[in-house]
Amino acid sequence: MENYTYNSDTLQLEGLNVSEDFTYPLFLFLFFSYLFIIVVNLSIAVLVFIDKNLHQPMYLLFFNLSVNDILGNSILPRLLVNMLLPPSERLISYYECVVQAFTVHVCSTCSHTVLMIMAFDRYVAICNPLRYAVIMTNKMLIKLTVSAWGVAFVLVGILLGLTIRLNRCRTMIKNPYCNNASLFKLSCENVFINNIYGLTFTVVLFTSSIGTMVLTYAKITAVCLTSKNKNSKALKTCSTHLAVYLIMLLSGLTIIILHRFPQYSDYRKFASILFHIIPSSLNPIIYGMQSKEIRKFLSMSKKVLPSL
Repeated sequence: MENYTYNSDTLQLEGLNVSEDFTYPLFLFLFFSYLFIIVVNLSIAVLVFIDKNLHQPMYLLFFNLSVNDILGNSILPRLLVNMLLPPSERLISYYECVVQAFTVHVCSTCSHTVLMIMAFDRYVAICNPLRYAVIMTNKMLIKLTVSAWGVAFVLVGILLGLTIRLNRCRTMIKNPYCNNASLFKLSCENVFINNIYGLTFTVVLFTSSIGTMVLTYAKITAVCLTSKNKNSKALKTCSTHLAVYLIMLLSGLTIIILHRFPQYSDYRKFASILFHIIPSSLNPIIYGMQSKEIRKFLSMSKKVLPSL
């Protein structure tokens, strides 16, 4: 039995296995997707920040979602550069890899926690409209926002802390970008604790997320059935939130399912990239189309641009 420690500070990213004919079309697709995500989400985040009329719980929570989408797609610039490099030159330092993995997992976790808070906000607005202003105060909003990000930082910090303690005997990251699983697979030590914590983390997160959605929407549905006046408003606001949540959930579940089929590893890699691109691209469109204020901002932009 071999007993050795390598602990190289330089790692190699496997990247995407794409034929030369599809490299540039895929590069352009990812490049313009990233450009769209940054421009649209940053524009909406700035709009919510500077427009005092949008300093309402729903829009401030949407601001968090836009920031999260921008940070979550920070993996794309390096991925794009690596696509143009030969495999032997797709290198990344171990510490940069850890930071990238931390960012990826924090943003993935925040996608759930922020949407859970948004579900609570919709529940209070529809089921307790008279007490909405009393419950969703600025102080409560700050507490909920800090909790959403704080829980993600703590849980992911423990997740990666368990991985960093391991000695490494490999240097190949078998993924387009760094994440916890690809990092602890570099070790030749026992990773039983990592697997148990990772599985527990995933189960708790998904159970809490899905449970929150089921409970809040069950109560919202009950209220809508007993009050016809609230049907149209509830359907409009809740359908937006539910659509965003389902897109994010299905994207994540696709990756988890593909992990069970090693023969489809290339599909899993591409799906892991789409997990960041698809929700981040659709979120501002879905929420923007349902928001009068954001639609007004977009229409004003269209009028201003031609005159420049």
